[in-house]
Amino acid sequence: ASAEELALVDTLLLQNLTSDSISFSLEFQFQAAFEDIFAIRGLFQGKHGTRHPPIWENGTLSFRYDGADEIEREIAIHFSPRPDGMHRNIASYEIELLPRGSQQLRVSLNVSTSEPHKRAARRPAGIKLEASRERIGGQPQQETKVQTNSLLLSRVMDRSLSDLRMLRCTLDEGASYFAAGVPWFVALFGRDSIITALQTLAYDLGIAEHTIRLLAKYQGKELNPWREEEPGKILHELRVGEMAHLGEIPHTPYYGTVDATPLWLVLVGKHATWSGETRLFDELRPQIEAALNWIEQYGNTDGDGYVKYACKIEKGLANQGWKDSGDGIVNADGSLAESPIALVEVQGYVYQAKMEMAALFRRVGEEQRASALEEQAERLRAHFDRDFWVDDGYYALALQQHNRQAAVLSSNTGQALWSGIAQSERAGKIAECLLSDEMFNGWGVRTLTSAALRYNPLGYHLGTVWPHDNSLIAAGFKRYGLDHEALKIMSGLIEATVHFQSYRLPELFGGFAQQDYGIPVSYPVACQPQAWSAGAVPYLLTTTLGLEGDGFESKLRVVRPMLPENVNQVEVHGLRVGQGSVDLRFTRSGDHVAAKVQQLKGKMEVILQP
Repeated sequence: ASAEELALVDTLLLQNLTSDSISFSLEFQFQAAFEDIFAIRGLFQGKHGTRHPPIWENGTLSFRYDGADEIEREIAIHFSPRPDGMHRNIASYEIELLPRGSQQLRVSLNVSTSEPHKRAARRPAGIKLEASRERIGGQPQQETKVQTNSLLLSRVMDRSLSDLRMLRCTLDEGASYFAAGVPWFVALFGRDSIITALQTLAYDLGIAEHTIRLLAKYQGKELNPWREEEPGKILHELRVGEMAHLGEIPHTPYYGTVDATPLWLVLVGKHATWSGETRLFDELRPQIEAALNWIEQYGNTDGDGYVKYACKIEKGLANQGWKDSGDGIVNADGSLAESPIALVEVQGYVYQAKMEMAALFRRVGEEQRASALEEQAERLRAHFDRDFWVDDGYYALALQQHNRQAAVLSSNTGQALWSGIAQSERAGKIAECLLSDEMFNGWGVRTLTSAALRYNPLGYHLGTVWPHDNSLIAAGFKRYGLDHEALKIMSGLIEATVHFQSYRLPELFGGFAQQDYGIPVSYPVACQPQAWSAGAVPYLLTTTLGLEGDGFESKLRVVRPMLPENVNQVEVHGLRVGQGSVDLRFTRSGDHVAAKVQQLKGKMEVILQP
């Protein structure tokens, strides 16, 4: 939401189910600390401003804070109906319910901030609640719609797409992006926002374009060790709170990520393919050239062809891939990998980025540049297989200092299938490892094998199950023709949703085995909703249905479609590719899924590849 839409609305329905009248008192007590999210998480402690006592005015309770960054922040709490009692930080009601009667109370919290040295301008009481509901619960006209005969899959898809709409935020005069997750990561994250946009290309191309442009705007322009900024680098995280304004944290933005830059290039390429346009590629050529240069000059610092990272500041991230916890990258003996570190999946992202950019350079007539990028990508692919492959049947988690393997089985090896860097003959063995009891817990692939010395089923990246990670692994299986393996992951995650509130897949959940625990064990502080978890099932559906858009050729390929058990029919309406759109119906009979075109609009050809 934009700053003008920041609000929380809580509606309380009181019902008397008896045949007698009921009277009682009801109190709401409020407190506002105005703490920065980094202070709440216990990561850093900074300066504090001045908190003012709560004030009642015309039935509205207000908390005001004069920040140390000279910005005033205010929370205004509105009540409907007006409270009977208003004292300090307490609103009270004297409730009288007739037999079988009911009463509704609504509390809305509005947030407002000022420019430095100015008072916060309070917005009028009440918000456009119905408009907010429409934004969250409705579907934009351009969004692909899905209907299915499965009540469970329908509920999961509805929840996922609704959460994605809720997580849409705007920045810089209306540019949209997916905030990473609630409550910890309500911010622009390079990696998270990009991957969620990739997951949802078949549903809404618009936010992908916004994300590309927004990240291009904040692309690194100078060498700034405090923020780990380098020319051409795509940001990791942008924060706009008090500690960021005071310079107490480097997130203004912070660039400590090794993968956002190649992933941004992948998104540019995939968006172009689905939309059938080189418009963004043409407009953002300077930023694209800068990103490609970052890969070679700053990512590949020692010239061996691998993009690596090493944290440069005290308040930065020790690990700078998607497993960015301090103990997330380990060796088989349980020790931590030593930097500089070349992650397995990041080399795949670089390979994929160069292949995507090669295709676009060729599309605009620059054959020589395209061939050079393809040669670089294929050279990386050959060296990658030589240096990362472990004879036990998987790619090592990383190469660490002196290019020694961190030879432990992890989910990261599955993302080498997603990017296409893996050699074809390796795919079957990788899938076998990832779907073994050591890695697959019944609902998804663990981040780390249960046989590892560091395995912890509730460790953030040491044995938990991440839905987004699994969606990429499944797409990798599909890419290499391992359709049933992809379907196994989709079925497991859908089954897991039954055990989570509102059929919402959390950021992650415990890696405890299904056969031992029966239900997935929640990770205590997981974000719910989390953008790339919300994108997981929609992406899995795109994957298992085999939907591959080619806007340049005005074609949609439907490649070996499959559906989970108990899902016999799926209808996809308004799927856009290039300048056309299509409605499709998929019907399962036994193990066979038939696809039928129901309606075509504009210029498009559908090619069925059973």
